[in-house]
Amino acid sequence: MKRLNHAALVLIILLATSCHKDTANFQVIPLPQEVVTHQEETFNLSSATMILYPEGNDLLKRNAEFLTDYVKDALGKELTINPFNPQDTPKNAILLGINDAIEQEEGYELKVTPQLVTIQGKTPNGVFHGIQTLRKAIPVTTNSLGSATLPGVEIKDYPRFGYRGMHLDICRHFFPVEFVKKYIDLLALHNMNTFHWHLTDDQGWRIEIKKYPKLTEIGSIRAGTVIGHNSDKFDGQPHSGFYSQDEIKDVIAYAKERYITIIPEIDLPGHMVAALTSYPELGCTGGPYEVEKSWGVFDDVICIGNEKSMQFLEDVLSEVIELFPSEYIHIGGDEAPRTRWEKCPKCQACIQSEGLKADERHTAEDRLQSYCMARIEKYLNNKGHRIIGWDEILEGDVAPNATVMSWRGTQGGIEAAKLGHDVIMTPNTYLYFDYYQTADTEGEPDAIGGCLPIEHVYSLEPVPTELNEIEKKHIIGVQANLWTEYIATTQQVEYMVLPRMAALAEIQWTMPEKKDFNNFAQRLPRLMEIYQGMGYNYGKHIYDIKSNFTYDSDKKAVIAELKTVDNAPIYYTLDGSEPTTSSTLYKAPINITSSTEFKASAVRPSGNSKVISENINFNKATCCPIELKSQPTPKYAYNGAITLVDGLKGNGNYAGGRWLGFQGDNVEATINLGQPTEISHVSTEACVDVNAWIMGATGMSVAVSEDGKLFSEVANREYPACTDMNKKEIVPYAINFNPIKATFVKITIKPTSALPKGHTGEGKPAFIFIDEIFIN
Repeated sequence: MKRLNHAALVLIILLATSCHKDTANFQVIPLPQEVVTHQEETFNLSSATMILYPEGNDLLKRNAEFLTDYVKDALGKELTINPFNPQDTPKNAILLGINDAIEQEEGYELKVTPQLVTIQGKTPNGVFHGIQTLRKAIPVTTNSLGSATLPGVEIKDYPRFGYRGMHLDICRHFFPVEFVKKYIDLLALHNMNTFHWHLTDDQGWRIEIKKYPKLTEIGSIRAGTVIGHNSDKFDGQPHSGFYSQDEIKDVIAYAKERYITIIPEIDLPGHMVAALTSYPELGCTGGPYEVEKSWGVFDDVICIGNEKSMQFLEDVLSEVIELFPSEYIHIGGDEAPRTRWEKCPKCQACIQSEGLKADERHTAEDRLQSYCMARIEKYLNNKGHRIIGWDEILEGDVAPNATVMSWRGTQGGIEAAKLGHDVIMTPNTYLYFDYYQTADTEGEPDAIGGCLPIEHVYSLEPVPTELNEIEKKHIIGVQANLWTEYIATTQQVEYMVLPRMAALAEIQWTMPEKKDFNNFAQRLPRLMEIYQGMGYNYGKHIYDIKSNFTYDSDKKAVIAELKTVDNAPIYYTLDGSEPTTSSTLYKAPINITSSTEFKASAVRPSGNSKVISENINFNKATCCPIELKSQPTPKYAYNGAITLVDGLKGNGNYAGGRWLGFQGDNVEATINLGQPTEISHVSTEACVDVNAWIMGATGMSVAVSEDGKLFSEVANREYPACTDMNKKEIVPYAINFNPIKATFVKITIKPTSALPKGHTGEGKPAFIFIDEIFIN
């Protein structure tokens, strides 16, 4: 018996797989904690193999039925299932069993010998995870082999986190029960144990509540849907749908068989417009209301000062907890504007009667939200349930026993853990799968914005180093979210989560010291074959060329480095023509010293990759040293100041890595041209998306210097502040002036001082995103 490190094991398995396509590969996703191989010991899985389970154990019998279905999908053969008598000595069988000696609740052990495959778990849940590992190890075929060779192996495995979740919003766009079940199957494939089901929002109420039938009669239907990103145009097509309580029971039972707990979310006290449309008396103004047709945060929220409204929330939750056996109930708590409460006599009376006081950090209305959350928590606690809320519930007096879902980065989770609350990390900076999967958005389905490629998802370490050892124990799990404002079809749901869900699975399951993206990337194609076999629509960006453009200020050159996950040959051109096998073969980094239309493609027998294309634009600032007076916001800093002089322009995706995002101060960049150079033009661009709190410039000035110390202004220009709430475009800014010689050029860009009146962030500092600076 020989214990191999991961790199050696990957090499052996890859070599074996390249020669024997019927050989299993236990380098699965998520990577097991311990894998020990046995040389020259193999098990032949064929139609003669039986699956055995302990007699009388119905859960393991169900597990056995799952396994025979998986084997049939992979090999086209259905294995026989039989109860196992401990007095027998089985051969040519897969034996399922319980082993109380396994320490971890969801842990399992999988062993392959020439005579037998055994999968044992501490619990039936653990056995199910072992079955998933075996399932993913079996080669995916065209159902023609009928058999597979399993290499001798011993696996001891268990998850890092007890909470491993995936979220789905079915309010913005509704999806049928059949698809929800298909989504749950995906969670099982990725060793997840929690499905977060977002069931109510401003754009639709999706769960039947028998005491309040208008919630689905009225609140589940919106008259139309906004076209694009909150434009002033609507499609005029009613959008509707909800789940009956019988359908919800059916989905819960389906998930339970796969050891997945469903956590329902009833978002309160905000995101309640669909409910208020159904029952206007529950709002502060009394309406009339309309189920929202656009996206965002809306002022109309539940009237906390109205006792009937609070009774409504309790009545709804009473029916919810009758349906869902989950210990946790998610009650949202996010994005609840205080605007209506500030003017509502009932809410102000409640503030007075409850003695809710403002302080330097929180308003009385913040305390009113905390009062609502604490009251709902007490109600649910008395019914034997616990609450989860988004990290906004920290704004005020957080409910005493609440678990916090940290979505606005990780800071909310850090704060909650320090206060002694359990935390589920779901930061939008890593785990919002409604963001684009690639910076090159041409040909991609619409998304809310941002850019989270799979390698960035994989890089998340969910336990912050700022926490001490006791506080770290409060990080109980990790989850990714899929909001569906711009995801209208089930195929797009699949495309947005796959294969990023695989990266999430490894964050949730595998110990951090065993994580390695290059290793993960080698294992991912095999899992993608399973996606293909199961009929899922998935992103194939892992096969795209990975390009890295840097620059050499001494050589005044942009350097292009290219690679592929499988070392496929790459061909490129520098004249804008389409690359073919007759083009130049990439062998080493390419030095580019003049304006070029660069294109490259990876060539494979199965088909060529997507062509990557870059217009590299040289001007007098390109590849010159640059300094910024104020640094960009860390989230949008990317490669830093050089991004502004690297010759590469960004597209309309502000989070694609080509734009630098600043907030508050002027953007002041000083560029060293190296020697006195005649110039007469400076220009740049801003990526504007007002709905995303990103606005343009209101002014730009240019100053020059010979020594980099004493500057004199040569030109300036003012620009009108944007007032269009829906503006989303790239805006150019240019200044021409009389020719002058300069060695140092200082460009100062004045951002919009604050978000405009009527904006959800009215009065708060806007972001400004700047790209390439041109000097000529």
